[in-house]
Amino acid sequence: MRIGLLSDTHSYWDDRYIEHFAECDEIWHAGDIGSTEVADRLAAFRPLRAVVGNCDGAELRRMFPQLLRFRCEQAEILLTHIGGYPGHYDRSVYPQLINRPPHLFICGHSHILKVQYDRQIGFLHINPGAAGLQGWHAVRTLVRFTVEGTTFRDLEVIELARQ
Repeated sequence: MRIGLLSDTHSYWDDRYIEHFAECDEIWHAGDIGSTEVADRLAAFRPLRAVVGNCDGAELRRMFPQLLRFRCEQAEILLTHIGGYPGHYDRSVYPQLINRPPHLFICGHSHILKVQYDRQIGFLHINPGAAGLQGWHAVRTLVRFTVEGTTFRDLEVIELARQ
């Protein structure tokens, strides 16, 4: 299954999201969506799995959870907004990572693109960076990858210039 992954859109829509996710089967959003319009446009294009972030309002909080654990192929995925990174996980999610490690842990929030294997716990961690304009990041990023069984392959980072 081909996945399009983004985070931290902060209400910003870019038609290139659709262009870059055209060959994806699902879109996953790691929070700070910003508006129901962005969520609705993504969901109208492909099935959307998403979590809310710290900047998302009440309407988005009714639509999406703070933490989402699900299976894709045979892989267990844990998706949240504030999660940290290997060696520095947020205390709100750390017990789940230790007690029931997923195959893939995804979070957003930092606006820093990071793809790293956690050797200590034994899973892949991805933070897709930020796809929106709000924040200090110089380059907006999206990620695409394939899930095959419990394997993640063909990972691509897409850089979008700030407009």
